[in-house]
Amino acid sequence: RCTVDDRVTRVAWLNRSTILYAGNDKWSIDNRVVILSNTKTQYSIKIHNVDIYDEGPYTCSVQTDNHPKTSRVHLIVQVPPQIVNISSDITVNEGSSVTLMCLAFGRPEPTVTWRHLSGKGQGFASEDEYLEITGITREQSGEYECSAVNDVAVPDVRKVKVTVNYAPYISNAKNTGASVGQKGILQCEASAVPVAEFQWFKEDTRLANGLEGVRIESKGRLSTLTFFNVSEKDYGNYTCVATNKLGNTNASIILYG
Repeated sequence: RCTVDDRVTRVAWLNRSTILYAGNDKWSIDNRVVILSNTKTQYSIKIHNVDIYDEGPYTCSVQTDNHPKTSRVHLIVQVPPQIVNISSDITVNEGSSVTLMCLAFGRPEPTVTWRHLSGKGQGFASEDEYLEITGITREQSGEYECSAVNDVAVPDVRKVKVTVNYAPYISNAKNTGASVGQKGILQCEASAVPVAEFQWFKEDTRLANGLEGVRIESKGRLSTLTFFNVSEKDYGNYTCVATNKLGNTNASIILYG
């Protein structure tokens, strides 16, 4: 808006050095710019659908009794934060180094932060567009959330999933007692990513499902060896082996009477 009085004889609006309007005559070829009012008290233009290139100084130039006067207004264009590029979901081996990237645009320039959405709560990981993790551990797997924040609109939030592969380790393998003629169950629990595959041995002989009255069931982290009708010859030392592409581990479990 530009407030004028009845002594004004000529009026014009300029953007930097470009004439937009002179009186009612449009000089700008931009159809987003229109004259809103040209009266004895006001000379106003309107810009539809503003973008960042419209930012800058606008000058209302008036002529009064052959004396030119100008009034200047600076248009500041704000842009909501937007994440324009972010790392894809990633799978790495434990001990690797990982860099996650989150590039954002906005005006004012948005603040970008990373945080780890782990089971233990939400921990800040980085206050930067880049999050660098050196020697990643299995505890650092999970979802990472990038937020781009400025005060124009709500933050833009995106997530990246980081999967950390690690070799199996057997977390639970207990010796178990069972009476002759009863049911006996040996259990072997192993953590691993990817999930471990299990094998059972007695001495050097690999046990197969359904043979000699035993059943092997493996699901997720747990493998069970079930004896439906325990006999004396079943007593002894068994080995559970857990394997994935990163390695293997084993544990000795005793079935006793």
